[in-house]
Amino acid sequence: MARLSWRFRLGIKAKQVAGVTTIVGLIVVILSVMHLAALARLSLEESESRGEMLAHAIYQRAREVVATSPNAYEALRRDPGIRSILESSIAYSKNVTYAAVLDPRDVTIAHSFPTQEGRTLPHQEELQPILGRRPMDQLSAIYSDRTFEVRQPLLLGNEQFGSIRIGVSTLLIRHDLQEALRPAIYTAVLSVLLAMLTAMLFAQWLLRPIHIIKSGLTRLGRGESGVTLDLPPGDEFGELGSSFNTISQQLTSVRTRLAAPGASLESAMERLEDAVAIFSAEGGVLFANSAMRETLPDAPAGRPVDDLLPRSHPYRELVERTIATRQAVGPVSVTVPSREGEGEHGERLLITHLVEDADRRFVGVLLVARDVGYLGRVQSTIKYSRKLAALGRLMAGVAHEVKNPLNAMTIHLELLRQKLLASFASAAATAPVGANVGASGAVGSASAPPMANGPAGAHAQPVDLGGVMRHVTVISDEIKRLDEVVQGFLRFTRPEELKLQPITLAGLIDETRKVVEPEAQKAGVTIRIDAPGTLPPVNGDPGMLRQAFLNLALNASQAMPSGGTLSIVARRASRDRVQVDFEDTGVGIAPENLEKIFDLYFTTKQKGSGIGLSMVYRILQAHDGDVEVQSIPGRGSRFRLLLPQA
Repeated sequence: MARLSWRFRLGIKAKQVAGVTTIVGLIVVILSVMHLAALARLSLEESESRGEMLAHAIYQRAREVVATSPNAYEALRRDPGIRSILESSIAYSKNVTYAAVLDPRDVTIAHSFPTQEGRTLPHQEELQPILGRRPMDQLSAIYSDRTFEVRQPLLLGNEQFGSIRIGVSTLLIRHDLQEALRPAIYTAVLSVLLAMLTAMLFAQWLLRPIHIIKSGLTRLGRGESGVTLDLPPGDEFGELGSSFNTISQQLTSVRTRLAAPGASLESAMERLEDAVAIFSAEGGVLFANSAMRETLPDAPAGRPVDDLLPRSHPYRELVERTIATRQAVGPVSVTVPSREGEGEHGERLLITHLVEDADRRFVGVLLVARDVGYLGRVQSTIKYSRKLAALGRLMAGVAHEVKNPLNAMTIHLELLRQKLLASFASAAATAPVGANVGASGAVGSASAPPMANGPAGAHAQPVDLGGVMRHVTVISDEIKRLDEVVQGFLRFTRPEELKLQPITLAGLIDETRKVVEPEAQKAGVTIRIDAPGTLPPVNGDPGMLRQAFLNLALNASQAMPSGGTLSIVARRASRDRVQVDFEDTGVGIAPENLEKIFDLYFTTKQKGSGIGLSMVYRILQAHDGDVEVQSIPGRGSRFRLLLPQA
């Protein structure tokens, strides 16, 4: 089923009106609530004060009655003064609903309504604690349709023999609040309406520049030229109008150039590698592309060629000859001097063509100058690259063929080692009684030097097993070293397919630390890593980058034979790249060797292969990255790798 979607979109004007109205409405509502809360508090305080005054009047009269009567409760019930105060309490305040005098058991002694006397009066919530609550709680109490009480105890000496309770109703308080709130509601509605009207007028005034800009863009879209905006300067819209007018002028200029005859031809000529210029029939410059402007830097339209170039210049000679003879010239190979007239010269292949109008009348000359030296350099570079590629394939094949004899030599050398050991072991086992085997491995008698059986009739010569085995070991080590060189060469020359993926540098550097740390600890090297986990991932091949990191970390550790610190720091770099620094405090690199360290087989180590840094350089090139080196002899080196972000 197709899904139907509907979106309610508001324009800037509607959003502005809604925003201003909402803000004003919220302010009015907040002020109204605050006003209502203040009125509620004042009403409650007034009711509480009136109740206390009434309770105090009853209390004073009750003290006088009790002091002169032997039966306090009967005297309070029959006293006309208390009766008068109780009966007039309803008229005393419109919020007071009843007034009563009670004994300690809450039985009514005297009541503003005599029918309630002798009955137990239920307790109502006291009004005094409500005054200490929050405004919203006070409003809630007023609108709860409940009766609250103001209480005062009756004391006889230090003992309480009764109490006075004044009932206060919130119904009338709520009515007063509603009466006071009605003007506030009218004011709020009027304020919101005025805010809407003001916001609409303000939005119309504020958005007027936007309407002007929209109209200008519409005119530009229709293809009108010379569109300008009349916006008052001094503010952001004024600056926007100035920018619009500038862009409009540029577009008009571009359209004029594009509409001019030959504009597309000029645009194509600007992109040519060859230097191209068009001259009028009188020899004035009509057009020169960017390549030709290197020779004719100051060539305004119409300026004669003889004012721009000396008489002996090949360009001028060829143009003047073409104008004079009305015939095309070339191609002619010439040597063109530099613009300053001294220093290097360049070889050019010059050709001139006649430019004719529709009636085949001569109107100008087209001069084309081709840089023969540049073409020769390009061709030479291509040939050299092909030779290098062929040489690389040849060397890879040679290295592969060398590996087979090396493997055979290794196998047969090991067999020779085993046979020598077996032969000397057999000779030691069959030696005559009294013969011994010396520490060096030679076999002989106790009284004669170690001997070995030679050919018949030949004089026996002692054989040193230890010396023979040392020679065998040297040969084996050299074969292994040669095999490592061949393997490294094959890895360097054989192209590997990159498996690019996002890589977290923090994890890759931690793997490098785990591999290098055992060797670093032996040399007394401390590894310090600073690679935040928030770094963006890089786009690379995990295996190749791991190899490059290991090579640099191992080289740094080996450059600190007396101990030191290896710092691996990863940071963001410019142009969406990440840099990784490998910095050591080792012996450093001599200045004359800095340019050679990435050359294949170049090494300053006694047992180095000269392949590690070459592989690092090759891996960084394959990842479209860079490697930079800084080194101070005796103080250490820093290798900086720059890798693109994923």
